[in-house]
Amino acid sequence: MISLDEAVTARLESHGARFEVLVDPDAALEIKRGEFDDELEDYIAAEDVFEDASSGDRPAESDLEKVFETTDPLEIIPEVIEKGEIQITAEQRREMQEQKRKQLITTITRNAINPQMDDAPHPPERIESALEEAGFTVDPMEPVSEQVDDALDALRPVIPIRFEEVSIAVQIPPEHAGSAQAKIRQYGDLESEEWQPDGSWIGVVTFPAGLQNDFYDVVNENTSGEAETQVVKDKDDLRTR
Repeated sequence: MISLDEAVTARLESHGARFEVLVDPDAALEIKRGEFDDELEDYIAAEDVFEDASSGDRPAESDLEKVFETTDPLEIIPEVIEKGEIQITAEQRREMQEQKRKQLITTITRNAINPQMDDAPHPPERIESALEEAGFTVDPMEPVSEQVDDALDALRPVIPIRFEEVSIAVQIPPEHAGSAQAKIRQYGDLESEEWQPDGSWIGVVTFPAGLQNDFYDVVNENTSGEAETQVVKDKDDLRTR
């Protein structure tokens, strides 16, 4: 379950009665789109149906039976969300918008590079500033994934930016290979790997280009700075050498 502070109210009026449920806003949108496939109990604030959620008043069981043909809240809640309207306060809207804005900045930072600066990542502060300069407004009721393309369109006149993946070859000396390769291989998609006769490890990992600095930190922390790395320029030839 989620807390009341995290929940929004979904309301359905039918047959002269009102039904309200308390649900996570993102989950509510997924349910409306028919895209929700998680456990409902994890995304509601109460396993209950209300006539007025703010006061805790409940509808008559006869109204539930008449409208939904059941009194089981877990069967009723999705129907209220699907057929009803999502109610949010101004404060909830501001909080949701701020949360989505942070998620959007994180997503862009993780995946974007600056093509005019040797494909270096853009820091979060630059993305945030550029979004403000572009006048981009985050929609609190839309998933971040569906706002990324519009955000990029708004950013391009302000800063040089594009989404890209990078492939980096890493060679780890024998004394660090055992533990370090296990962490490095999990950082992205392991394209290839090879154990050398001396016990060293060579692997090629592909991941969002914006994570390059974090990747190098992981490599250095787990190899005491003794690993060798090289960006693989030819994405069609990811063989370790």
